[in-house]
Amino acid sequence: MNTQVQSLQPSPASVQAGLARPMLVLFVALSLLTGLLYPGVITAIATAVFPRQAAGSLIGQDGKLVGSALIGQPFSDPKYFWGRLSATAPMPYNAAASAGSNLGPANPALTDAARARIDALRAADPHHRAPVPVDLVTASGSGLDPHISPAAAQYQAARVAGIRGMPIQQVRDLIAAHTEAPLLPVLGEPGVNVLKLNLALDGVAARR
Repeated sequence: MNTQVQSLQPSPASVQAGLARPMLVLFVALSLLTGLLYPGVITAIATAVFPRQAAGSLIGQDGKLVGSALIGQPFSDPKYFWGRLSATAPMPYNAAASAGSNLGPANPALTDAARARIDALRAADPHHRAPVPVDLVTASGSGLDPHISPAAAQYQAARVAGIRGMPIQQVRDLIAAHTEAPLLPVLGEPGVNVLKLNLALDGVAARR
């Protein structure tokens, strides 16, 4: 009797074969749903509702692509506003390798990087002895931050105005015009997009 009962039970191999098909069907269905259908629908909606943002918030000038409003660029020429430090490798603001410095406050490398940046700012404007805003001497968590604080922009206004031969009030007005308010009062702080501000400076120079 026991032998007959055991012979009616399915073998482990047949059980595995019976489970394989629904698992494979589920895998394919979820792959299509989450890997193709859902991203495709979201991309189509984003492109229709927010076309500029969906395309990467690209910035053009004189018919040429000059960058993105979402990714900073390294500026070192004193006639331009400088952005935040970037810890990405192998070059600053490498969008393919977003990363912060991950240096702790007790790490000497963090102090050395801040001192080097302060020295560069002092060398570019020797007569400016005001305290340097902290965001000009530290890297952001992403290494790609395109913004600086209004205080960091105002700190550089005298240098930029002097080198370009512009009235400092005109430079301050450009800073104010390019200061972006946070989405909500409780989300973030005002910021100045460095690339947009520098392009505006070049635009003023071109019209003079």
